[in-house]
Amino acid sequence: MKRDGHIHTPFCPHGTKDSTELYIKKAIKSGFTDISFTEHAPLPSNFTDPTPAQDSCMSMDQLSLYIDEITHLKKQYQREIHIRLGLEVDYIEGFEKEVRSFLDGVGPALDDTILSVHFLKVANRYFCADFSKEVFAELTAACGSVEAAYALYYDTLEKSISADLGHFKPKRIGHPTLIHKFQLAHGEQLDDDAQIRRTLQLMKTNNFELDVNGAGLSKTDCQEAYPPLSYIDYAKSLGIPLVFGSDAHNVNDLHKHYDKFYTYLS
Repeated sequence: MKRDGHIHTPFCPHGTKDSTELYIKKAIKSGFTDISFTEHAPLPSNFTDPTPAQDSCMSMDQLSLYIDEITHLKKQYQREIHIRLGLEVDYIEGFEKEVRSFLDGVGPALDDTILSVHFLKVANRYFCADFSKEVFAELTAACGSVEAAYALYYDTLEKSISADLGHFKPKRIGHPTLIHKFQLAHGEQLDDDAQIRRTLQLMKTNNFELDVNGAGLSKTDCQEAYPPLSYIDYAKSLGIPLVFGSDAHNVNDLHKHYDKFYTYLS
């Protein structure tokens, strides 16, 4: 089975307007038999998106349109490919109740979900850690160092794993080394091996799947997978279920770098 479990759509305001159907047709042509559309879920209404254009996710009024579209396409292409209706849900420290309430409402309609950390809280301010190298620099200044920013990221990731988000809490952790996105920009050599291994061990203990995410390989200041290949091997040794995710935000990036991962997925 060839599966891509992390795909975005034209409902993503910071992606492209490539139609969802174009993604499906490319997946079929590429020999994939199972795909998950995992659009960025609406953020809590009382949380202020810290990105300049406030375009981190789809709006709540788009959610039903998204669900209707994917549901329709699931039926239309059911003989050619297995399509899963999903969401990428943000864990935001301090907004656990709001996220749980959202999942309680939408969860029954979903086939697949990913839990990710993009927003980090420093004092009373939230930063989108992967938005840009400039914002990452602001984050590290607020934390006091790059090392402290990394520590905050892994601490928040651990909280996401243990958080009580209800019956419909996602069971796959998205791009767990996303904090590496700007590692070639900040240029510091940090050893976060123990933190990555601890994260994977906690995922195993709590029965999470791993988003084997290829997007970082295409990022100028990262040039590696999330997590790096050696940790995918380690996750496999722990018995963590692995799900490849291209994290595509346009059709051209769909399934990109799959060839680097398929041997781990067998």
